[in-house]
Amino acid sequence: MTKLRVLSAGAAQAVVENIAADFRRDTGIEVDGEFSAVGAIRQRVLDGAPADIIVLTAAMIDELILSGHVSPGTRADLGKVGTGVAVRSATPVPDVASAEALRAHLAAATRVVCPDPATATAGKVVMQVLERLGLSGTVGPRMQYFPNGYAAMKWLAESRGAGEIGITQITEIRANAGVTCAGPLPADLQVRTVYAAGLAARASDASARAFIERLTSLATRKVLANAGYEFDN
Repeated sequence: MTKLRVLSAGAAQAVVENIAADFRRDTGIEVDGEFSAVGAIRQRVLDGAPADIIVLTAAMIDELILSGHVSPGTRADLGKVGTGVAVRSATPVPDVASAEALRAHLAAATRVVCPDPATATAGKVVMQVLERLGLSGTVGPRMQYFPNGYAAMKWLAESRGAGEIGITQITEIRANAGVTCAGPLPADLQVRTVYAAGLAARASDASARAFIERLTSLATRKVLANAGYEFDN
């Protein structure tokens, strides 16, 4: 095989692209990636989109194993990703260390951008946070949704509006130039999601297995940690 196809959640994009470049250099095998919100990628898999490797939340990989779209026994975890708060670079960085501080900044924000909660993990987390902070009704009209966290962060980086805040997976914030991570969501509001890779059921080439092994290996931990992943040990 001279090319691998990866369907991946946006939260893993930076790491997948990083490892793909090394893999291509070492093996000569090209790695093409398609990245989007987890719900959109899941639907692509269910619709029969060609893939060798699938990277989604661990729960979705397990679901796709049960449905016959991912080969049993091939799930390999990358690590956990938390949700963070972002602002455009070179603008004041808000204090979001406590629920009270975050509530005040969200209430004052002129716009809050995030991935679409209909398809994205971080989008669902944002809706839960607003509800718990009692802001669903007041901040709701100032929300702006994007297909995925990368698109939300790109828009925030290029916008010139004052008082705008973005919320998405920390890995998507760190990977985008032009935005600054103000911090993770406060501990009592935080949700950490395990992401995992799996071998697509129709893929049998050894190179696909080798890529998954490299992506999730202990040797890749530093790359994953720099991207924003966390580990239990």
